[in-house]
Amino acid sequence: MTGRFDAIWRRGVKRALIFGGLEAAAIATRANVMPSARGRGAIFTLHHVRPPEGHPAEPNAHLDITPEFLDQAIRQLKADGYEFLSLCDVAARMKQPVSGTKPFAAFTLDDGYRDNVEYALPVFQRHGVPFTIFVAKGFAERTHGMWWETLAALLNVLPEIRFDFGAASGSNSGSGEITLPLETATDKLDAFDHFSRFIASGPETEQVAIIDALAARHGIDALKITAQLTMDVDELRALAQNPLASLGAHTVSHRSIALLDRAEARQEMLACIEWMETAFGRRPKSFAYPYGTANAVSARDKDLARELGFDLAVTTRPGTLSENMRDRMTGLPRISLNGYYQVPRYVSALASGLPFVLSAKPRMAADGQLSPAGEVVG
Repeated sequence: MTGRFDAIWRRGVKRALIFGGLEAAAIATRANVMPSARGRGAIFTLHHVRPPEGHPAEPNAHLDITPEFLDQAIRQLKADGYEFLSLCDVAARMKQPVSGTKPFAAFTLDDGYRDNVEYALPVFQRHGVPFTIFVAKGFAERTHGMWWETLAALLNVLPEIRFDFGAASGSNSGSGEITLPLETATDKLDAFDHFSRFIASGPETEQVAIIDALAARHGIDALKITAQLTMDVDELRALAQNPLASLGAHTVSHRSIALLDRAEARQEMLACIEWMETAFGRRPKSFAYPYGTANAVSARDKDLARELGFDLAVTTRPGTLSENMRDRMTGLPRISLNGYYQVPRYVSALASGLPFVLSAKPRMAADGQLSPAGEVVG
């Protein structure tokens, strides 16, 4: 019970601290404190845009925002004087002189979720706001699962789960099989943390295959989840005809490319480029690193992105775009619109850059492990 209480307490404290930090930053933003922190502008990252689903536990809740909040965020940025650019235009804007230009905002959405068209597209069209969707070949072609979605589905159908994390990872620790309770939402979040650490212990392909096999034993098909949640090639091709939409590359398998050798990392990127050029008739000029964190994106990967011809590439390192980034366009930061903090004034606070100046490593989520947003889950 003590461990369970500690997890609840840690999550509560972290979220309270984040709320407090965002409130303070919102007040400082209204007072025009440190306007230089805003830089040239901001790139926002989203995943799901949809109404709340109401599952018993939602370990990926930080990846979900509602269409209403997206609408509010855009209205807030408009009120704050932001100009909305497509990601393709950000590189050109960064080369222009600062004087006389408005701060800009660009919207990106990772992984190609179908709800991006059903719920986000009408909002973007209502406001005339361009956006970029980053596409993984393995998701669109239904050859790869999304382990975070598979795991969430698995944990929501079981009362408990037995797993030997040591044996599955090849460890000689002899830790043995353990039983994780799944009775409460907190239990499910704690279990998700355990499995996230297991995925991170790598190699990622092998660890994900083990999760997929475990899910299959309980009647959950990882590839079926991918097909249910993400757009296929035909859907993406239709979306690409919309003048507000652009498609960027997101590798084949959504693995952390920094943990791959150079040849495999390059192939993950190049195979996605070539597939997109064939499937959609246009070579992608932007790229999003899977996970996007410091340990998932190396200097080598940024060089690879440049060598492969991308105009820019984005991480999930939080921050605004400063003048000194014009020569480092393949390692740009992005700001997550997080499902836990869907408050319009927080969008202003984040776009101001103040939270990233005031905190050395701002975390826009609660206690937990690495997620597809490059954040922690909980």
